[in-house]
Amino acid sequence: STYFPQIDSCLLLVMLFFPFPGSNDTGFSQFILLGFSEEPELQPLIFGLFLSMYLITVFGNLLIILAVSSDPHLHTPMYFFLSHLSFVDICFTSTTVPKMLWNIMTHTKVIAYEDCVTQMYCFLLFVQLDNFLLTVMSYDRFVAICHPLHYMVIMNPLLCGLLVLISWVIGALNSLLQSLLALRLSFCTVLEIPHFFCEFKEVIQLACSNTFLNNTVMYFAVGLFGGGPFAGICYSYSKTVSSIHGISSAQGKYKAFSTCASHLSAVSLFYCTGLGVYLSSAASQSSQSSATASVMYTVVTPMLNPFIYSLRNKDIKRALTRCGQNIHIFSYMTFIFPSKFPLKFP
Repeated sequence: STYFPQIDSCLLLVMLFFPFPGSNDTGFSQFILLGFSEEPELQPLIFGLFLSMYLITVFGNLLIILAVSSDPHLHTPMYFFLSHLSFVDICFTSTTVPKMLWNIMTHTKVIAYEDCVTQMYCFLLFVQLDNFLLTVMSYDRFVAICHPLHYMVIMNPLLCGLLVLISWVIGALNSLLQSLLALRLSFCTVLEIPHFFCEFKEVIQLACSNTFLNNTVMYFAVGLFGGGPFAGICYSYSKTVSSIHGISSAQGKYKAFSTCASHLSAVSLFYCTGLGVYLSSAASQSSQSSATASVMYTVVTPMLNPFIYSLRNKDIKRALTRCGQNIHIFSYMTFIFPSKFPLKFP
């Protein structure tokens, strides 16, 4: 598979026990991703734009992970969750963009059935992890502002690790359930997906068999794992804003608000873009416009998160500056004293 070989192998093993009825009836083994445009002259522009956004996303989030892991001052719950969010954002974007770039480069729109199932699983997994981690980070800010004296006691390493682990487990199980239900569907002869990746809802709509169970489970999961965390975020910030309002000094209010401003921006961007995609698709009834709108939360949001968390964050800036200085010093010492700092190659 182009994406995550371990997950792909697991899904292929599952497919042996949950045979896909449509494959025997229609004899197909692949889907067609229509993408954004059929015009050949636009393909180099689309390729360059998405390659640039993908590289910025990967490089920016890797810098966040590097800064957090290398600076002992950033080994706190807030930055622990931020480093996990950066890792998930890299995986989230890597689920869809590389395959689209490969299709443009090879002038093909085909995606194998196994790759499509893997892509759906990974997309559902990482979008849920984004959602859960943003919720956990809002709880972290709630504890930091509303219970500052007990912050390190409440947000201890065991609880932080447990919250991340639970997020992974719930996301993996729900994604697996949705993928297994999709494996039971039979598909018609029309196998064109009007999207640049195997968007779960679009794939379900191509099925000839009854999709009532798939739609029921999908909307139930959206309500439970989407609406639930969103309600938790709203509750956390209602309490946080109430606590900030109770601070007497203007400087204290500004300092308290600045600690959660970046996270609030990331939450707003994630939910507003996701909600905008589904509202625009429902209003226009055009899958092509839905594909264009989905770029906002599948590509643009992960790309902007490193800027949101670093531009006004003095701790991240200081850590990145220190990392750059260390790299520069090591490069200089390697050049001046090659015998003292030999470069070893395997």
